[in-house]
Amino acid sequence: MLKAGAAQVDITPDPGIQLAGDIGRYRPTEEVRERLYARALVLEGDGARACLLSLDLLATNNFWSGEIRRRAAARFGLAPEAVMVHVVQNHASPTLGHFFVSDECALMPPEYPWLRGGDDRYNEPTVARILEAIERAAAAMQPVEMKLARAMDGRVAFNRRFVMRDGSARCHPPNCDPQILHVEGPTDPEVGVMLLTGRDGRPVAGLLHHTCHPCHGYPHRYVIADWPGAWAELMAGQMGVPLVINGCCGNVHHNNHVDPHAMHDHRRMGEMLAETARRALERAEPTGSTALDFRRKVLRLPLRRLKQEEVTWARRYVEEHPGPEWIDAEKTRVTWDWVYAVCTMDLRARQERDPLCDYEVQAFRIGDLALVTLMGEPFVEAQLQIKLASPARHTFVAHFCNGYAGYVPTRRAFERGGYETRTSNGSKWEPDALDAIADEAVGLVRHLF
Repeated sequence: MLKAGAAQVDITPDPGIQLAGDIGRYRPTEEVRERLYARALVLEGDGARACLLSLDLLATNNFWSGEIRRRAAARFGLAPEAVMVHVVQNHASPTLGHFFVSDECALMPPEYPWLRGGDDRYNEPTVARILEAIERAAAAMQPVEMKLARAMDGRVAFNRRFVMRDGSARCHPPNCDPQILHVEGPTDPEVGVMLLTGRDGRPVAGLLHHTCHPCHGYPHRYVIADWPGAWAELMAGQMGVPLVINGCCGNVHHNNHVDPHAMHDHRRMGEMLAETARRALERAEPTGSTALDFRRKVLRLPLRRLKQEEVTWARRYVEEHPGPEWIDAEKTRVTWDWVYAVCTMDLRARQERDPLCDYEVQAFRIGDLALVTLMGEPFVEAQLQIKLASPARHTFVAHFCNGYAGYVPTRRAFERGGYETRTSNGSKWEPDALDAIADEAVGLVRHLF
């Protein structure tokens, strides 16, 4: 028997809370257009208990992800490694904790805490609400039946990196730029659906899986839940509490850069995904297994070796600009180069303390479904590799889980360059990291199945 309970709790920020999703930009909350939620699913079976969280946020750093797991373990008897803390990476929402620089970095002035990426006023109240969602989900446990389905939708997500005619790669070139040669990589068009229903036939919860950057609210000062929130809202009638699982979208975006009439409407994107998900539900099949299990592996990966010219440039830049290099007189925007210089110096200091850094790979077996969770923003190629090698009937891969790790590009992306490969705390791994992560994920899934 598989048991499940689900709940959602409002985590919308108060006015003035910093919205994340940009570099060096002050974005206090001025308007709430859509509410944000923490959605929790607690599962029990085979003597195991697990908790899946999907948060309408941009990010959680390692400390606050660990804190959620530690508190959930203490209050609800969950093993910390059995808790998935997944954020959909909504660029019109706050973060839990800071992520641009380490706590030890003293190069960012304390009078501008938002430069570090987060807002300390948001952390504790939001964690309390997340734990409330887990508590309510655990209290609602009941026997469930599970169905799985998939469908394809190539209308809403596109690879955002393009090879230009000079051989370089560019992220987000101008739409229909004549210097575009071809798109660099793939997308994952799968719309995956897991539905849990009670014995009375009523929906309890479900998982909705697709892969795309939620950037529709960038860089404004209003709150929206972007396409994951719109999709979850539209599917609630068929699925109870739907948890959106956003895949490895480090190089996947909602803007089709070679379409002169590209769509930029997150509500319409949610409607299209809901249309596809409902079509999938019509042919959903009961799972042949009620197994519940999980595994975790913490890899010790080397931080990227900094070139001497990178360090020299960063040091000189910080010496010339010991304070923020403001773009505007109101001091609401800082040049990206200043932020990157500070981050490079912080990364160098981290390497001197420890040249290796933890990267967690987590995997769940839920019946015939494999759910793989990865940290940071891996490129979609890793997700496709995992799905291709997975022995499970259905495999969902979740990015931005259990802490912050920055971009994890492919080897080929490093050869061509581009925004996601620029060395900083936001892109800190060696070029072979993505292969090691994908191989470990495949190994965990094969062990579970």
